[in-house]
Amino acid sequence: MNEIDGTDESVRAQLSELRDSIDNIDSAVVHLLAERFKCTQRVGRLKATHQLPPADPAREARQITRLRELAADAKLDPAFAEKLLNFIIAEVIRHHETIAGRTAGDAVRDTARESPRVATREDESGEGGA
Repeated sequence: MNEIDGTDESVRAQLSELRDSIDNIDSAVVHLLAERFKCTQRVGRLKATHQLPPADPAREARQITRLRELAADAKLDPAFAEKLLNFIIAEVIRHHETIAGRTAGDAVRDTARESPRVATREDESGEGGA
């Protein structure tokens, strides 16, 4: 027994080992989410370029159904999996809206830059106001 908290050393060692595994899994989850968001950023740019809406409710519903089935097969609470996916989907849509806003702004700036300037009488006479 550990004199400080009364816990057997073998229990403390097991806890430490399990927590190390949890920490490794958490790291993997973060890295997988980062990879997922890299893909969804590309989807967002593609959608924005082709003026598609940021959200796709039919796709989202299919994904939720699919994830609930995967969760049940993995002995994970399907309601929890759905909540997690809904949180991720909301973040993805927010990113897509941001990308669409930037893309629209870029298009306006690009159009302004590319628009030919019409010569005026002041330009021809050299009396322009600049």
